[in-house]
Amino acid sequence: MFVKPASASELFAGPFALATLSAPDGPAFPALVTADAQVLDLRAAFGDEHLSVRSLLETWDTTAVRLAALADDTGPERRPLADFQVHAPVEPRQVFQSGANYRQHVIDLHVAHRDPADDRSEEERRAEAAEIMDRRAAEDLPYVFIGLPSSITGPYDDVVLPSWAEKPDWELELVAVIGRPAHRVSVEEALGFVAGYTIANDLTDRATVFRRDMPQIGTDWLRSKNAPGFTPLGPWIVPAESIADPDDLRLVLKLNGETMQDESTEDMIFSVARMVSYASQTARLLPGDLVLTGSPAGNGMHWGRLLRDGDVMDGSVTGLGAQRTRCVAEVSS
Repeated sequence: MFVKPASASELFAGPFALATLSAPDGPAFPALVTADAQVLDLRAAFGDEHLSVRSLLETWDTTAVRLAALADDTGPERRPLADFQVHAPVEPRQVFQSGANYRQHVIDLHVAHRDPADDRSEEERRAEAAEIMDRRAAEDLPYVFIGLPSSITGPYDDVVLPSWAEKPDWELELVAVIGRPAHRVSVEEALGFVAGYTIANDLTDRATVFRRDMPQIGTDWLRSKNAPGFTPLGPWIVPAESIADPDDLRLVLKLNGETMQDESTEDMIFSVARMVSYASQTARLLPGDLVLTGSPAGNGMHWGRLLRDGDVMDGSVTGLGAQRTRCVAEVSS
């Protein structure tokens, strides 16, 4: 059943959010969750036993208005959120992931990977890196790649660390959830295609990011990021109208109670609007699709401490609630 994580100061911003829940031994269903932790089964409210969060997002322009009215209506019978299990809030068709999108994070990487022949001070190298980041933000493009929906798990589910993953790492991220088909949309109009926001922890096995057998072909995101359960998602989709500025939210990840990541999305090199617009220039974004916007400084490689059996991760983003996941080592067969 739902247990509010220790890092959550509130369920979410605004009067309601969308969730996918289930009762004990029952099927998952789309739910409206109100700020006072009450649940309305949207199958009954919409008169559709086959309703899902994704189908609600496919008609988001009209659905959002109806959901707001339901949230204000005290008539429909509701049950406590504590009675239900919380699943990933949506099953996307496409997952767009991003790397190297937080200024301080990339500057830290630039300084850490110093050429042995470079005898400049750290201050000088940081100044150079900052100049590069400013130029990149002005002139370059986001770095976006494709993830698999099968890697998604619930916000409170255990995360199984595969036996082959030598360096599993965390990456807390803000996620934009698409609410209207988007193709070749401008930066100025991009946020109009976002239904809401949620949280992802985009786990990565650092040991398999680069191919050892053929380093010249570059990154191997399939192996390093797409094991089952490597993308804890949720707990909710909070409507965009409830988030005043997605480029000014605080992300905090704690490992066993110790803060490892603590940064504002204000530090992103490319804004949420630029990320959504860029992804849409090539792909057609569909309702329910996810656009992950990158992770700030403070991952395990930075601290020299990777994930282990029994670790507990608490991740929160301003206005979006919090998730808690426990790491479990894969049992060899």
